[in-house]
Order: sequence, then C-alpha cells, then structure tokens
Amino acid sequence: MSRVQLYSSEYIVVEYHPDNALIFHTVHKPMGKDQIHIHKQALNAGTEAMARHGLSKWLSDDRKNGPLPDELRGWGTNTWIPRTLEAGWKYWANVVPIEVDAAGTLVPVIDALYALGLKMQVFSHVGEALAWLDSVE
Repeated sequence: MSRVQLYSSEYIVVEYHPDNALIFHTVHKPMGKDQIHIHKQALNAGTEAMARHGLSKWLSDDRKNGPLPDELRGWGTNTWIPRTLEAGWKYWANVVPIEVDAAGTLVPVIDALYALGLKMQVFSHVGEALAWLDSVE
C-alpha cells in the first residue's frame, strides 16, 4: 500500500493513501490544550489533500487519543467539519478504544453528522474500518 505523509509529529501522523483513495490519521499519544495547534494543522493537512485529490473517505485511528479540549471540539464542529464536507468528505471510519465503542457514546455525534450528509461508523480495529471504507462508493 502506497502512502504519502501529509503531516507528522510525535502526537499525530496524517497520510494520503492513493491505493484506497482516503486520508488516514493515527494519533500516537493524547493531545490536550497545549497541542491544539498541532491537532488543527494535522486535520487541515488532511482536508487540503482531500480537496486536492477529490477524496471522500477518512480513516481515523483515535485509540490513543484522550478527551478533546472544548476549544478544539468547537473548532471541529464549526470550522473543520463544514470545510472538510465541502472538500468532498462523505465517509468517516473512526477507530476508538473498545470501551468507547461498547459504550455507544458517539451515537449523538454519528446522528448529527449523518444529518449533514456524512456517514460515520465506529470500529475497534483498523482492519475492519478499512474494509468498510473499501466497501462504500
């Protein structure tokens, strides 16, 4: 599988996977208030590549991330998500810790995104998430 690295730090790596026609980010350790700028730069790099390459799929491996600061959640909801949807985003596979997946805490988020036209599925394993993305569109 070929990969093009778009952003890299000790916290997060964002890649473009041409073979699967998707953006893939992997969080390596939790990001808090002091890393908001890193998180924004990383996600923006993915959004820009999504628009440039005409992509519609994003795979997030967030198993090692922690709770998002309020400022970042607000920016994501009000700025990043609308801009990324405009760039062509239609499918989001989010790999989360098993406890989060089992708890169903993302159901309101999934419902809200679906209303905006984004289909999101939550997974506990990257392979399952990739298989779902490969099966759509």
